[in-house]
Amino acid sequence: MGEPMILIVEDDAAIGSNLQRALDAAGYDTTLASTAADARSVPIEPALVLLDLGLPDGDGLDVAKDLLDRWPELRIIMMTARADEMDVVLGLDSGAIDYVTKPFRLAELLARVRAHTRALDDDAAPVYDDGDLIVDTGARRVILGGSEIVLRAKEFDLLVELISHSDKVVTREQLMTRVWDENWFGSTKTLDVHIAALRRRLGEQPGAPSRITALRGVGYRWDSVDRERPT
Repeated sequence: MGEPMILIVEDDAAIGSNLQRALDAAGYDTTLASTAADARSVPIEPALVLLDLGLPDGDGLDVAKDLLDRWPELRIIMMTARADEMDVVLGLDSGAIDYVTKPFRLAELLARVRAHTRALDDDAAPVYDDGDLIVDTGARRVILGGSEIVLRAKEFDLLVELISHSDKVVTREQLMTRVWDENWFGSTKTLDVHIAALRRRLGEQPGAPSRITALRGVGYRWDSVDRERPT
């Protein structure tokens, strides 16, 4: 089976062609789009999108939202020259799973691409059953209260990492390494953004009891439904 298809959305011709050559040389199939319109018109779901936020005909954040509306589990890495941390948080909150800041090192970007395109081992993929919640890792499906809920790629990966270590603390560093990338260089605020989004997807309201317990400065713990709690 060939390597997954990667969509490069970059309006700078030199950067786009350099990325395409590097990824092609690494064995990936690539498609290059130089505008928001071109990105939106791609007919087949890519395995991964490298998305420039500054496009001549639109904002990359809007493109990310449109692509995720079509393909909710699509993995998007933002490429941004914006130094403001809030721009990065907004991008991650819109559904992107990762980001690199321009100018970036090509070796670092390729490492992130490899990390995000690793194939799942469907043959050994477990199914987690926690009361009214079922997580099928092979099918990448989540059933809550008998109805399927749609999670974005990193939300699903984060849920699996937590529920697979049910009732045990998973540190922030472990989550960043296992869910994002061992070469992650960005702010760990992306973890908190995704935890908040995951809680919303699970129907939990801010301030209400949660299956995900935060241990300040340490990490998070998934509390299973049948866990014995102190009285």
